[in-house]
Amino acid sequence: MKITDLKCAVIGNNPVVRITTDEGVTGYGEVEASKAYLKPHVLFYKPYILGGDPTNVERVMMGIRRIGGFKPWGSAVSAIEMALWDIAGKAAGLPVYKLLGGKVRDKVRVYNGAVRFPMRDGSPESYAENVQQMKESPEGFSIIKHGVAFHSGMPRAVPDLFYGELQSAGFHANRGLLTEKGMNHIVACVEAMKGALGDEVGLALDCGPGMVVADAIKLAKAVEPLNVMWLEDMLTGDYVPYVSPDLYRDVTQSTSTPIHTGEQIYLRQNFQELIEKRAVDVIGPDPCDIGGIAELKWVTEYADLHGILMAPHGTGDGLLGLAALVQVCATLPQNYIAFEYPTGRPEWWYDIVTGLPDPIVVDSHIEVWDRPGMGVDLDETAARQYLSEEDADFFD
Repeated sequence: MKITDLKCAVIGNNPVVRITTDEGVTGYGEVEASKAYLKPHVLFYKPYILGGDPTNVERVMMGIRRIGGFKPWGSAVSAIEMALWDIAGKAAGLPVYKLLGGKVRDKVRVYNGAVRFPMRDGSPESYAENVQQMKESPEGFSIIKHGVAFHSGMPRAVPDLFYGELQSAGFHANRGLLTEKGMNHIVACVEAMKGALGDEVGLALDCGPGMVVADAIKLAKAVEPLNVMWLEDMLTGDYVPYVSPDLYRDVTQSTSTPIHTGEQIYLRQNFQELIEKRAVDVIGPDPCDIGGIAELKWVTEYADLHGILMAPHGTGDGLLGLAALVQVCATLPQNYIAFEYPTGRPEWWYDIVTGLPDPIVVDSHIEVWDRPGMGVDLDETAARQYLSEEDADFFD
């Protein structure tokens, strides 16, 4: 079997990769919804994979991994990798999890991820109301993650939250030392959320990037009595192209509150120090950023050897990304906690992706399906209406 073409179309907001072969087997991968601009970067890799055997996933990937990079550029490589696994599974007549070593679990736990509700304001009462809405969501989430500090609207909603000039740029650009008022507000919001959730639902917090080490330690110690699941990306994180393991280790060693990072990190090599130094308690790579699902599995197993837990990121990965997460998370060792649940946006994505269960999530779990490849597909007839004129030949 040989790869005959690589195409990429932006469907809704998600770039979708389509790899075709000389035996008529097609594979799909998906880039996060925030990265519609990556289509040209995906197509950059076309000459490097044409003619390769897609069922030799590792051999094909060896030709392109080194020319990827930290978020967002690793997304192109990652989507291609997942499309290759889709082909390999379909060609073998097996679900991808079988090719990755088989199931460890029949159901995979997820947390709320892209299931969100609008905030009334930035008050503790509003945070409590918001997580209560998520708690009552029909998915029955057993873990709920919410943004606070620099990973939220707090810098704009709370005057003098931190000592610094408010940045209007995207991707969580604010950074600096919190004021005493700001720290107290964050802790009050966490207390309010935990009061609403009780001990029935775990609370995880996305905090940055942008906190300084001293504030990260203060916040972690302040919330120790609340038994939060983890504090995520306090120092580095979204669109930050470095890891800072020594700084994270200072925070982790100072508190019993679990510390988490990793969604922006590309490739196993860039997790090495973070894991070997036990710089964090939990890592959360995104299969759409780390280099694909096999890379995520490798890093999970290495983390397990060092006593580090795994909670993969995935909020923007779409429904094809959801399928990939289900397949790989079924195979992960017992350091796996849950993955961040992506949804289809716009809503018509559920009309063009076939093979998903209905409902998808029951009691915070997704049952692992057994269909070949990733187990889902695109309905070409239904999807064509959502192709732009530029992408009209995507399915040809």
